[in-house]
Amino acid sequence: MSYIFRIIKRLFFWGYARNTWQYDVLCAAILAFIFLTPRSWFDSGTVMKNWSNGEPVADSLHQKMSAQKLIITVADSSAQMTQNEIETRLRAITGRSDIEVLSVRPMLDQSGKTVAFEVDIR
Repeated sequence: MSYIFRIIKRLFFWGYARNTWQYDVLCAAILAFIFLTPRSWFDSGTVMKNWSNGEPVADSLHQKMSAQKLIITVADSSAQMTQNEIETRLRAITGRSDIEVLSVRPMLDQSGKTVAFEVDIR
């Protein structure tokens, strides 16, 4: 039993000299792990590639998985936008046709006029 424990201890603490076959096997095992593991094992789904309106936007592989927040400014502060108008504008801004609007919140200035909409999309 102590023989097995000693081998495990030497493997864990890298107790082999550089000119031994055990050292070569450990190096080969590490290289095999680095180059042969699938990329999906390390994919967290939070890779951010570009930015839009100061908010990070997920790459195309992960857009459907997470919600995003966008802020749309309003040119005429007296005008109210319907959800269909907001979806149309977001499709034009993002270039995506599969946008799902989760919620819309108006952003008001100090006088109470709507200056923008904060939109959560998926």
